[in-house]
Amino acid sequence: MAGEIHARLSGVTRVYPAVAGNPPVHALGPIDLELRRGEFFSIVGPSGCGKSTCMDVLAGLSPPSEGEVAFEGKPVKGNVPDGVGAVFQEDASFPWLTVSDNVAFGLRRQGVDGAEIAKRVAYALGFMGLRDFAQAYPAQLSGGMRQRVCIARTLVLQPRLILLDEPFGALDAQTRLLMGDELLRLWRETGATVLLITHALDEATMLSDRIGAMSARPGRFLETIETGWPRDRDSSMLEGETFGHITGRLWQMLRAESKAAMGYGSEPGQADREAG
Repeated sequence: MAGEIHARLSGVTRVYPAVAGNPPVHALGPIDLELRRGEFFSIVGPSGCGKSTCMDVLAGLSPPSEGEVAFEGKPVKGNVPDGVGAVFQEDASFPWLTVSDNVAFGLRRQGVDGAEIAKRVAYALGFMGLRDFAQAYPAQLSGGMRQRVCIARTLVLQPRLILLDEPFGALDAQTRLLMGDELLRLWRETGATVLLITHALDEATMLSDRIGAMSARPGRFLETIETGWPRDRDSSMLEGETFGHITGRLWQMLRAESKAAMGYGSEPGQADREAG
């Protein structure tokens, strides 16, 4: 899969400084990552390996200790760039606002015209299957529906790069698959570039054009796998032999890294050394 580079991390590391007598934490890198315009890229790896740190650095939410970050050819420094939207694992809906007002929140802060807000919100609610719940409050919705609200709130901002940090982590397996289908539909409809952080190997395999497997902390990319899936795909991919082959390959790489992250068995990078 070839294409224009949409976002890039070059030689990026992230070291968190010493706090309250604890030593500095080397969380990430050095890593290089190039996201191609319009692709769906997932990052998997053991807990604490720096996956979320990677996303925060790319979004401008956390500065790199070393290296450079760019989006659409411009340096990312200190602020979330225009054209970038993020959805996190935690329910970020505002409980005191209706679904409609939650989705409109970012547009109102940007000072978008009222008619344009109404048009975008109506589209997003319809696209995410929330039209009948426009006047409901988050407490009246299921967990999956609240995540749809958060995705819709990002969608109305019309981002060209969508960053997703475990957005379905709190959902049951069946709901995650259905939400994955919705996410693929959103990706195809908008043409946005998507970066997904996930612990779920099956989720990454189903959704992605490419998957970056990360080592235990400090996280670095062990390998990037191209799935070869067609753009028009959905959860029926789970039934195929290729799906099992890809998830098996990911687990083969990450098993030793996950044990190292838990403090027993292997050292970080062992899977990479054994493969070499």
